[in-house]
Amino acid sequence: MDRRQWLSGAVAATGGLSIATSGPRSLLVPLLAATAQDPLQITNVKTILTAPAGIRLVVVKVETNEPGLYGLGCATFTQRARAVETAVDRYLKPFLIGKDPTRIEDIWQSSFVSSYWRNGPVLNNAISGVDMALWDILGKRTGRPLYELFGGKCREAVDTYRHASGSSLESVAENVRRYLDEGFRHVRVQMAVEGMSTYGARSTTADQSDFPANRRTNVWEPRPYVQAVPKLFDYLRHEVGDAVELLHDVHERIPPILAIQLAKDLEPYRLFFLEDPFSPEDVGYFQHLRAQSSTPIAMGELFNNPNEFTGLIKDRLIDFIRVHISQIGGLTPARKLAALCEYFAVRTAWHGPGDVSPVGHAANVHLDIATPNFGIQEARSFSSAEQDVFPGCPELRDGYYWLSDQPGLGIDLDERLAARFPIEDDPPFDMNWGNLRRADGTSTKP
Repeated sequence: MDRRQWLSGAVAATGGLSIATSGPRSLLVPLLAATAQDPLQITNVKTILTAPAGIRLVVVKVETNEPGLYGLGCATFTQRARAVETAVDRYLKPFLIGKDPTRIEDIWQSSFVSSYWRNGPVLNNAISGVDMALWDILGKRTGRPLYELFGGKCREAVDTYRHASGSSLESVAENVRRYLDEGFRHVRVQMAVEGMSTYGARSTTADQSDFPANRRTNVWEPRPYVQAVPKLFDYLRHEVGDAVELLHDVHERIPPILAIQLAKDLEPYRLFFLEDPFSPEDVGYFQHLRAQSSTPIAMGELFNNPNEFTGLIKDRLIDFIRVHISQIGGLTPARKLAALCEYFAVRTAWHGPGDVSPVGHAANVHLDIATPNFGIQEARSFSSAEQDVFPGCPELRDGYYWLSDQPGLGIDLDERLAARFPIEDDPPFDMNWGNLRRADGTSTKP
C-alpha cells in the first residue's frame, strides 16, 4: 500500500477527515462539528462590598457564559473601597465584557495600561480583583486547586504568625505564651507607649469622643518608642526563651536614622524580622541600614510600583518581601515577584491582616504552598460571620494555614449573607491615619 492509499484509508476510517496533500508536510485536518460550544466569554463583572468583621472588604465576581462558572478575587483597599468599586464597575467591566477569561496575562497587561496613568493603589486593586477571579475560573474549569496550576505543592501547610500586643511588658508576654500554647512558632509583638497612639497596641491618648471625628488628634512621638522596644525584647527573651521566633513592625513611623539605631539595638534579641523600618519614600536608606545591622528586614506592604522594590531585591537589601498582593495587582504580578525574589534569597511574607478579604487570604496561601522561597504568612482567625459569608476560608490549625483541594481558590461568597453586613461609607480621608500628629501638631506618617 502506497502513502496516498494509506491516507485515503485513514480518512474513511475516521468518518470524514479532510486531507491537505500539498507537499511533504501534509496534515489531517478534522472537520469541526457545527454544534461546537460557544467560546468562553466574560459576561459580567461586579463588586461586592461587605464588612462581616467590621472591616470594609471589596470582592470582585467575574461571571462567564458557562453556566455556574464564575471566579472571585480580592480588591480590598479598605480606606478607599468606594473608589475601587467605581474603578471596577465603571471602567474595567465594559473593558472586559466579551473577552476570554482564560487569557489571564493578556487581560492583566491590557487592563494595566487601559487608564494610561498606572501603578496606583485604586487601579491596582481593581485589576487584582479581576485577576484573582480569572485564576479562580481557570482552576474551576480544569478541576484543579490553584496551587497545582502554579507548579504544585512545595509544602503541605503554610507556617504563620500572629500578633501579640499589650499595654505592658507583662501583658505582651502573656499573649505570646497564649499563641505558643495554640501551636504558633512565630509571634509579632507590639507594646503601647504611655500617652501615645502606638501602632499595633491600644491607644493610650486622652479621650476625645466629644470632638468631631475629623478633629480627633492621635499623638505620636518616636523617641519614647525607640527606647521602649529593646526593653520589650529583652524582657521577652528572658520570659519566653529563644525557641519562639519574634517579629516587630515599625510601620514607617520613625525617622530613618532612628530606625537604623533601633535595628542595631535589636540585634542581640535575634528577631525573625523587623518590618517596615522606612517608608517607601525613604528606601534609599536601606543600603545604610544593611551596612550597619544584621537584623533581618521585611518591607513592602505600601508598595505599588515595581520600581519601589526591584532594587531592594536585586541589591539584597531586604530579607522578606511584604507586599499586599491586591495592592500590586493580584496573583499575576505576585507570582513574578516571588520568582524574582528566589534568585536573590529574599523570602515571601505576604501582607495578611483583617483588611485582606478571606478570598485574598486564600490567594496568599495558594501562592505560599507553591513558592519555594516562602518565608512566613501573616495570619488571622476568621470570625463565624466571615466563615458564613465566605465558605471555604483557609483553616488555621496548629500554627499553620491548611487548604482544601477544591478547584480554583477553594472559597465561595454568599452574596445574600454578604448584603447583611454593609460597609460604612468611606470617610473623605481616613480619620485615624490622617490625624496622626507629633506633640507639636505636625502631621506624621502612619
